[in-house]
Amino acid sequence: MFYIFHGENEFDRDEALARLRRSLTAGHPGSPGRDDPAMVELNTTVFDGSRLTLGELRHVCDAIPFMAGCRLVIVHGLLTRLASGRKAEEQDSAADQDPTWKRTFRDELVKYLPNLPPTTRLIFVEPKTLSTSDPVLKLAQEQKKAEEGQGKEGKDQGFEMAFHLPKEKDLVVWIQNRVRDGNGRISGDAAAMLAMLIGRDLRSLDHEIDKLLTYTGGERPVSAEDVRTLVSRARETSVFDLVDCVGRRETARALQWLHYLLEQGEHPLQVLTMLARQVRILIQVSELRRQGLVSQEIADQLAVAPWMADKFLDQAQKFDMAQLEAAHRRLVETDWAIKTGQMEETLALDLLVVGLGQRPARRSQA
Repeated sequence: MFYIFHGENEFDRDEALARLRRSLTAGHPGSPGRDDPAMVELNTTVFDGSRLTLGELRHVCDAIPFMAGCRLVIVHGLLTRLASGRKAEEQDSAADQDPTWKRTFRDELVKYLPNLPPTTRLIFVEPKTLSTSDPVLKLAQEQKKAEEGQGKEGKDQGFEMAFHLPKEKDLVVWIQNRVRDGNGRISGDAAAMLAMLIGRDLRSLDHEIDKLLTYTGGERPVSAEDVRTLVSRARETSVFDLVDCVGRRETARALQWLHYLLEQGEHPLQVLTMLARQVRILIQVSELRRQGLVSQEIADQLAVAPWMADKFLDQAQKFDMAQLEAAHRRLVETDWAIKTGQMEETLALDLLVVGLGQRPARRSQA
């Protein structure tokens, strides 16, 4: 039996691999029964696919497991290496640049895989989503359909699983499901805030969720206030507050938010990057609103959740387009001044925030 775990979602991909490895100690489908964890490790081989030959792979896969029901063989990156159309700088060796060599390897691999010993579990772990034309992927999909046609659960059989990163608008659901898996609860506002703060870094999201569930102890739902208190990136919400203060011409308050961020350890250039991102989003939102798009349509255009589009719309109303364009120019000028050493970082940010709070000068009539 062979599996393909492929896609850019490293976190979920690694978890699926870990679940499969644990299943061997609990009696894997098709194995005689529960295997001793020590024997599972003894019968597990991990290969770097960038150097692997078909002969080496067959030698290990064909070996009879020692005092265990299964032999587990994990290969990282082989199918990605064999994929056609890879750029020259992505090739691992001179041999990889030979399309004939690749084609021969793939053809022989496709012939071999249906004849894997029944005691072998071969897993291809690929860092990118494979093309639908990949011959090994096609074989896996065909075998999966055949198993399902025989009344077997394709999910349990595995074969091919694609792991895609969730879109930003789907992150809240991912967080809620993750919290539920941890026997916890989380409010909608808290899940939304966590999604906004962390983004699609699933490993960091999981770490913060564990921290929040430990803090609440499962006695109550995780709240937005818990997120603000505990999540290391919660200070990024201060950028939102900073921009709000700029929009309300509350320069002194905006400077307080700026120095709070710096005191929390944010690098000045990182603060500048976050401000620039916020201004670019507001320019996009203002333009889309001018075109008559409503909140849901703007969310679709920006590929964000509707609640995020509402927040951006609310903030964009505090600025006119002339102010946003002027803010963008100031950000570029400040970035240049810092990186060329023309101005000290903190002073440059102070002057930037003061300048952002000023309305752009009107052009005099000739």
